[in-house]
Amino acid sequence: MSENLIEFNNISKFFGKVIALKDVTMKLKKGEIMCLLGDNGAGKSTLIKTLAGVHRPDEGEIIIEGKKTVFDSPKDALDIGIGTVYQDLALVSLMSVTRNFFMGREPLKGIPFIKTFDIEKANKIASERMGQIGIDVRDPSQAVGTMSGGERQCLAISRAIYFGAKVLVLDEPTSALGVHQASMVLKYVVKAASEGLAVILITHNVHHAYPVGNSFTVLNRGRSLGTFNKKDISREELLGMMAGGEELDKLEVELKEMGRLNS
Repeated sequence: MSENLIEFNNISKFFGKVIALKDVTMKLKKGEIMCLLGDNGAGKSTLIKTLAGVHRPDEGEIIIEGKKTVFDSPKDALDIGIGTVYQDLALVSLMSVTRNFFMGREPLKGIPFIKTFDIEKANKIASERMGQIGIDVRDPSQAVGTMSGGERQCLAISRAIYFGAKVLVLDEPTSALGVHQASMVLKYVVKAASEGLAVILITHNVHHAYPVGNSFTVLNRGRSLGTFNKKDISREELLGMMAGGEELDKLEVELKEMGRLNS
């Protein structure tokens, strides 16, 4: 069996004449955090939706635990252990922490055919799971909208792990967070990986990705610029590879020239 938990081999996806992805290859081991980097329009969202079963690749193959796999729906990906946490988190602000944690998979009690939601068990599980990541939920019946952005992000991640994710795909988990909240989320991601979970962290923020990542795949206009282990690439080199790096260099030169003109 392959040492890789998941493999993307020469994945391509087309929308009419638009090339969203072309010949993208990446591999992920158990316990590894791979950061998928790229500017807006690089193909990150298309790639994770392909992995999550939303899109079917037009070319290439997906290998899960050594077996070629075809997803007909997001449910297929979820059933095989791929949990995806999107930017919108799929949380309902006015619903309780517990209700959001289970969301359609609530524990039941009672006799066959007359079962009801076991709220006591659900509250206990939700509180314990959040407590394990350092979030004290004093009242699991409180509305999710009363939680901070970092706490909501951790709730969505904890939910995916609780329901059996082997591969956790995180779509820009720190994009709308402050420094403290982003730190909270990233620490939780590292903890989850240390316990054997494989993580794909999608972001355009190299400063958030570099401290936690084991490897980095850079996308540019639907094509991979390669996958690099942390020991083989610096933060500055990653920044330079990101789309827009050349433009920023040009801007810096232009600003210096303007400074000379104004002086």
